[in-house]
Amino acid sequence: MQYDVVVVGGGPSGATAAQDLAEKGHRVAMLDRAGRIKPCGGAIPPRAVADFDIPDNQIVAKINTARMISPTSRAVDIPIENGYVGMVDREHFDEFLRLRAKKAGAHRYTGTFLRIDRSEGSTKIIYRDKLSRNELELETKLIIGADGARSDVARAEVPGGDTIPYVIAYHEIIEAPEGPSKYDPSRCDVIYDGAISPDFYGWVFPHGKSASVGMGTGIDGVDLKEATRALRESSGLTGCKTIRKEGAPIPLKPLDRWDNGRDVVLAGDAAGVVAPSSGEGIYYAMEGGRQAANAAMACLASGQVKDLMLARKVFLKEHGQVFRVLGAMQNAYYKSDERRERFVSLCHDVDVQRLTFEAYMNKKLVKARPMAHLKIGIKNVAHLLRLVPAVST
Repeated sequence: MQYDVVVVGGGPSGATAAQDLAEKGHRVAMLDRAGRIKPCGGAIPPRAVADFDIPDNQIVAKINTARMISPTSRAVDIPIENGYVGMVDREHFDEFLRLRAKKAGAHRYTGTFLRIDRSEGSTKIIYRDKLSRNELELETKLIIGADGARSDVARAEVPGGDTIPYVIAYHEIIEAPEGPSKYDPSRCDVIYDGAISPDFYGWVFPHGKSASVGMGTGIDGVDLKEATRALRESSGLTGCKTIRKEGAPIPLKPLDRWDNGRDVVLAGDAAGVVAPSSGEGIYYAMEGGRQAANAAMACLASGQVKDLMLARKVFLKEHGQVFRVLGAMQNAYYKSDERRERFVSLCHDVDVQRLTFEAYMNKKLVKARPMAHLKIGIKNVAHLLRLVPAVST
């Protein structure tokens, strides 16, 4: 069989692309390594639930408060109004998405991508089958590379795919504590402390009967396991049983190009679509997979390889401004503990809280409150210029 599209990678991005293509009647194969669980806090906003029809049985916890914790252990609680943030466990969520893509008609293969072969007038994906360990091939017209931040497809096919900036994320899934403790099963804790992460943040995210405790950094030499141990200790979680440990790169910036001008388009982490500052990736991965599928379908219909460029164009038209704002925030506030202290102070502001979470929940910058934006801008400048004290109430 010659497939219309082979999707390399079966995470949220790849599985979404495969499902969308199959539902439109295309012959699609999904190649995934299986057995790999990405370290991830697991947060998904209401828009993700609505856009991608995520059933309630995949939501392991519903969060109604976000707690920002400064380097001096000051905590600012931000209520999540008009809804909740859902939490998923990637061990089960990713497999649910893969099974849903298969049910839609995608052919599922388990193995490791090796290379693309175009030597005999056709395009073939060469992979190592997980069970037989043999090299097998899948013939295809187009390829979607959704194989993560260190994408083999991107490195081989797309300019800049081998130099994408990233942080390394590490977390431990632990059994949630029972009885009185600092831990709240309906609250996400985000820790801005250089002792935990000198350039990113640490987190404690509830997952129902379990919790994700971790951190990320792009600085060489940081002991991620030691930082996570210290985070567990400060959060009162040292005695909780560790279920599993995971680490992986998280990209920091969308690539300048997502296609090779021929037959490949990237999606998800492979394209670099993780939100700066927050590190949020699930929604953007699924949206990136959808746009890659749409671009592939446009290319198949028109025969014009330039249509593969639509994936990046459409995605950034919708989300590029949010990425720019979050990138500026990370560059401004993640450089030192003094800046992090000021950032948490800024989070005291009710307008900041409301606009931040409205944007997070709906994936759009809120433009209906110009005076609130102006006030936030003035306070932001005041903090960056040290015109106000770092600690405020």
